[in-house]
Amino acid sequence: MAFTIFFATSTGKTEDIADRLKELLGTDAKDVDSISGVDELASAEALVCCIPTWNTGADEARSGTAWDDLITEIPDQDFAGKPVAILGLGDSSGYGDYFCDAMEELYSAFQKSGAKLIGQVSPEGYTFDESKSVIDGKFCGLPIDEDNESELTDQRLSSWVAQINSEA
Repeated sequence: MAFTIFFATSTGKTEDIADRLKELLGTDAKDVDSISGVDELASAEALVCCIPTWNTGADEARSGTAWDDLITEIPDQDFAGKPVAILGLGDSSGYGDYFCDAMEELYSAFQKSGAKLIGQVSPEGYTFDESKSVIDGKFCGLPIDEDNESELTDQRLSSWVAQINSEA
């Protein structure tokens, strides 16, 4: 299964993680600021979507990036059966009550479109207070905290890549 990585970033951290994933998956990474629209997402064989949580505490538009506009269009597209994995960046210390919340928004949009959502991760080993991205006892994707747990990122990425490759 050929994944395409789609990312948006405010500070550059999400782009850095997308670049690291690009090496692990041997694929392309595209900035959603530069794509033609949701049709480009739909044309990918499988997706890895990297999204930061920026607008903490908001009910929607929590990434503060171009994802916020695309999220409103995704449910109207047909992603039936298409593998979609979500990775979110957040700050578990500074924003422990909203840790990686934007993942949930993207997850819900793809769920409505019929996508095959893969890459859910146990919250064990993470330090945070709350997250809307914990659904049925698991994170709806891979949370990454480059602010407080950067020493764990490489191992988390490697394990997750093996997981999504097996689930796709």
